[in-house]
Amino acid sequence: MFEPNELVSLISQIPPSIEEMVVVKAEEKPAGWEPNGAEGQLSVDVAETETELIIVATMAGTKPENIELHLHNDFLTIRGRRQSPVSASEHYFYQECFWGTFSRTIVLPVDVLGSEAQSEYARGILTIRLPKASHMRGNIPIMVVEE
Repeated sequence: MFEPNELVSLISQIPPSIEEMVVVKAEEKPAGWEPNGAEGQLSVDVAETETELIIVATMAGTKPENIELHLHNDFLTIRGRRQSPVSASEHYFYQECFWGTFSRTIVLPVDVLGSEAQSEYARGILTIRLPKASHMRGNIPIMVVEE
């Protein structure tokens, strides 16, 4: 797949609407990402076609500049932060929405070409398309070696 410590940008062709999306190196520790802090888990859908892996995540209320994508070996990590439109001093009768930082790390089920990945963030939905590294399906040929 990828060389160790190689980070592949998932945003090779950024649409103008998400130019502010941030991609950082795995070694960097962005401000605000606390390893021991409370963090919500992002819900995702992972699907495939014959030629690509498709990851979809709903992130309503998240600004594009507060989204980070990391691809390292066969792990994809999506991180984000969203702020409540209601001040913390308000009295809640119900509070079911998660506000603050969230993330999700996905073990990719197939090898992908990270350098050709594309992402789109529209109407609060992040869609990541990762082309498959191999389209080979079915039986694996056996090479017979004479002794």
